[in-house]
Amino acid sequence: MERKKTKNRREFIRSSMRFGMVLALGGVGGLAFRNAAAGKSVWQIDPFKCTWCGRCATHCVLNPSAVKCVHAYEMCGYCDLCGGYLKVGHSDRSTAAENQLCPTAAINRKFIEEPYYEYVINEDLCIGCGKCAEGCTAFGNGSMFLQIKHDICVDCNECSIARVCPSDAIKRINGPDPYLMKGDFSEPA
Repeated sequence: MERKKTKNRREFIRSSMRFGMVLALGGVGGLAFRNAAAGKSVWQIDPFKCTWCGRCATHCVLNPSAVKCVHAYEMCGYCDLCGGYLKVGHSDRSTAAENQLCPTAAINRKFIEEPYYEYVINEDLCIGCGKCAEGCTAFGNGSMFLQIKHDICVDCNECSIARVCPSDAIKRINGPDPYLMKGDFSEPA
């Protein structure tokens, strides 16, 4: 009987040591991964500084640009007369191409109920010109704004858009930090 307890104790100690080693290796690997991810920085546009100069569309090394329009739906008024969708001074509320503000028709308008419409950005067509964001801010609530899409951006060492940005709106932030967004977030000081 005494011998069996000793064997069980040894097995217990061995299995505990194995479990502890696996747990320690997993912890070290997790810390290494977290530190590697935290050390990676990405380019970001501050939507409160952006002046929609159009340089994001023309100066990005990618064609089309990694900068895309983002729509904060919680801020949107779903207006029939959307300043980010329709040109100023258009003859009527027709959605004909000559009345649309976006040069690539990247904004899709969908009827919800009278007088509300939903505006959805087609990122594949968006070139990051900022015309919609400028129009939305000038005549609306600013629910459309520009952001660099991290899954598209090649993360240049020196962003060519940041070099020519007249408002210094593009900067590096830590990779795990969220996008700078409008909506529920207040304007940074």
